[in-house]
Amino acid sequence: MTDPTASSGSSTGQSPQASAAPTPGPSLQELSPRDRFQQSVASRQTDSGDGDNEQTLWEGNYSAMAMLGYAVSLLIASIALLVVAVIYAVPSITISLIIIAVAWLILGMIYAFRRFGIHYELTNQRFIHQTGLLARRTDRIEVIDIDDVSFFQGPVQRILGIGTIDIASSDRSHPVVKMPGIADVKRVAGMIDDVRRKERKRRSLHIQTM
Repeated sequence: MTDPTASSGSSTGQSPQASAAPTPGPSLQELSPRDRFQQSVASRQTDSGDGDNEQTLWEGNYSAMAMLGYAVSLLIASIALLVVAVIYAVPSITISLIIIAVAWLILGMIYAFRRFGIHYELTNQRFIHQTGLLARRTDRIEVIDIDDVSFFQGPVQRILGIGTIDIASSDRSHPVVKMPGIADVKRVAGMIDDVRRKERKRRSLHIQTM
């Protein structure tokens, strides 16, 4: 006679291994210190993955308005030189025109280099400084290495909203970076300082969780 319990057990088609419950993994207390450290780092990288993506926050260069004061001063000097040449003939009008042309040429070359030969870029992780017209040099400073951000404005620059930003950092190659002729200088300087603070806070929290 066939045992009914045996037939019912075979009808399920499950082996003892298949019906066995999964073996739970080791608890956090059972892990070694090294394994707990690696698990913490992996968890932190997953949680802060978006913060590691570098994003451009600002790009700029030398503002044309920064040359306005130089251009006005040179214009007044040019007119005065021509008046003196016409009245006193010393120097002659020809020499005066040559002097004026050379002065305006030099001013134009200075403006061209500052306008097109200097470029700044600020990301959430780095400050990038590029210089050069034909050959270009690129320097990078980690924003976490920036120690202080300040800016200066003269009387005319305050009216125009431009100025010079000074960045002091612990970077050995560029401990001080000067950024002349920056438009909306107050906002840009504040942005650099805010990014510096946020990145330092993010790095410190990352270290604490480890």
